[in-house]
Amino acid sequence: MADGGVDWIDLTGFQRDILEAISRLERDGEKCHGLGIRDVLERQYEEVHHGRLYPNLDRLVNCGFVEKRVLDKRTNEYTLTDEGRAVLRERVEALAEACDLAVAATDGTGEASIADHSASEDER
Repeated sequence: MADGGVDWIDLTGFQRDILEAISRLERDGEKCHGLGIRDVLERQYEEVHHGRLYPNLDRLVNCGFVEKRVLDKRTNEYTLTDEGRAVLRERVEALAEACDLAVAATDGTGEASIADHSASEDER
């Protein structure tokens, strides 16, 4: 939960996808500006309009999940805050538990592994 009292459940699916898109861009060492985020989102959404993206980015900034910095007069850069990373991590752990998977600790490279704990067909 962010400082503003907002939790994963309070976000729309689109806002959750924005957090994931920023995380992917950061992981890949890409600049996290609006157009880059839009490009990632358009892999799963047919089209993402300016009027949808930026108000949702602003909401995530206001919630404390994303930090916004001015790059130049026309471009802002967005990064996940510690709260934003934590809410994504909590969701990954909840989904892993629901699927009977375990999330292993990272080795310092930022890469985590997920192990399948479900029984194989032979074990059932």
